[in-house]
Amino acid sequence: MRKKERFWGILIIPAAVIVMLCFLAALSNLDQGRQEEGKYQLEKALRNASMACYAAEGIFPPSLEYLEKNYGVPVDHEMYTVIYEAIGSNLMPDITVLEKNE
Repeated sequence: MRKKERFWGILIIPAAVIVMLCFLAALSNLDQGRQEEGKYQLEKALRNASMACYAAEGIFPPSLEYLEKNYGVPVDHEMYTVIYEAIGSNLMPDITVLEKNE
């Protein structure tokens, strides 16, 4: 009976380590998915606000600052870099959202 108990005791430690590693990998994957979703949502909000501006004013916003100030799109400048290129007042601006590396 003692041999059997020692055998299970030896197996519990590696099994616990494997479970912990799987848990940490899942957490890392979840965090990466959350960051990607945040980036996607910001880009979508900027595009929607640009379209709303065009519908209301007849022009696309001249700058990112204009969108933030007049259409209330919150941009976390510490987390994201937004490249906003206004091509013309009647053409949709080129909007790119990039994550900043820490």
